[in-house]
Amino acid sequence: QVELVESGGGLVQAGGSLRLSCAASERTFSSSNVGWFRQAPGKEREFVAAIHWTGDSTSYADSVEGRFALSRDIAKNTVYLQMNSLKPEDTAVYYCAATRYWGGASITTRTTLYYTWGQGTQVTVSS
Repeated sequence: QVELVESGGGLVQAGGSLRLSCAASERTFSSSNVGWFRQAPGKEREFVAAIHWTGDSTSYADSVEGRFALSRDIAKNTVYLQMNSLKPEDTAVYYCAATRYWGGASITTRTTLYYTWGQGTQVTVSS
């Protein structure tokens, strides 16, 4: 079972940037697609972004399109979520997850298709 560990969260002012990392325990992670989700207090977990295992294809929620960017370092078994122009509404716990599936939004946004999840990292954006 692949274990995922997120890091890089913290407190930042609106307009600032953070880079989240999702590190995997096994090399089999390199053939998995990776999604990022977030959950704010009192709200459902929502899709943020996803990257194909090749790194050649990405998908973003409308709310973060143009501000967030995904990349992956296969050699390090790590996926990065660069978050720029952060807004207070981006405040949430951010989770990365791995899936064997890839397709349109109906696939990448579906939490039930991800087979393993990290423990989450808190991102707080102050106004």
